[in-house]
Amino acid sequence: MQPRNSRLNSSALRGAVDLAAVKAAGEAAQKAEQARVERARQAAAAEAAGVAPDQSAAYQLVIDVTEDTFEAEVVQRSAEVPVVIDFWAEWCGPCKQLSPILEGLAEEYAGRFVLAKIDVDANQLIAQQFGIQGIPAVMAVVAGQLVPLFQGAESAANIRKVLDQLILVAEQRFGISGGAVAPGEAPVAAPQRPEDPALAAAHDALDAGDLGGAIQAYKNVLTDQPGNTEAKLGLAQAELLQRVEGLDLQKVRAAAAADPKDVEAQLRAADLDLVGGHVEDAFGRLVDTVGRTFGEDRDTARLRLLELFEVIGAEDPRVVAARTALARVLF
Repeated sequence: MQPRNSRLNSSALRGAVDLAAVKAAGEAAQKAEQARVERARQAAAAEAAGVAPDQSAAYQLVIDVTEDTFEAEVVQRSAEVPVVIDFWAEWCGPCKQLSPILEGLAEEYAGRFVLAKIDVDANQLIAQQFGIQGIPAVMAVVAGQLVPLFQGAESAANIRKVLDQLILVAEQRFGISGGAVAPGEAPVAAPQRPEDPALAAAHDALDAGDLGGAIQAYKNVLTDQPGNTEAKLGLAQAELLQRVEGLDLQKVRAAAAADPKDVEAQLRAADLDLVGGHVEDAFGRLVDTVGRTFGEDRDTARLRLLELFEVIGAEDPRVVAARTALARVLF
């Protein structure tokens, strides 16, 4: 069951909400399901025609990617399986140590991720767009979302830990799961679970702009299923949208700038920052507020920051960085 892209129909906020993680999750689930359906259709057509489908190209575990093939081999493929990118060059000594390890792990993981190899000398535009400053560098793309992994040579044991986390995030957050395969076989798509009616009702309320109804519906789900990640995400989003309804952006920003010690003003500004897509600004504002306050005020700011983390997602690099910054000001 996948998080879905929820819309607020309030005219004051229509078009302003930029919750990228939620949107990507919903779109990824749809694209992955469409890809599975199309794959099954093609296989059935080939079988009916007595032609064996060419699965080797579609399910290569290690692929060389160029600027011309990047969109199809990385971005589009990432809707079905996590794509790990190995940025390398012929002259790079550490690359020659790391690349065989990554290739071996791609075979070992048997379709749970695909390894895309990009020669930075031959594909300088891609390297520039990814901000590659040193190699080897390893990143991933999941549902079209960039996930930085590590830079420099690493041991197979350490890389396995990174890959396991990546695969878990892809499955839980985006519903994307490659399948264990033998050479030449297609990955088996993860079975789709029917949507929980209570959760569907909560989504429908949020889609309709009934924020109070959505909040109560998500809370009802969490009463029965305290660990339901999708309900937690939906609740955090609905509560955020309810808090910013009717707020005047300019007035809120002016009040926050006029008195940095006014915790409520900082909370309102951080909420609007996040809704406007300024995620780092929202996190930074609240981390600074935690750092300059004490007692109940500090705890209020800290708890709001944790709520905003829920909206974006624990695995998002911006959340990881903000958690580190929060720990520094707390301890």
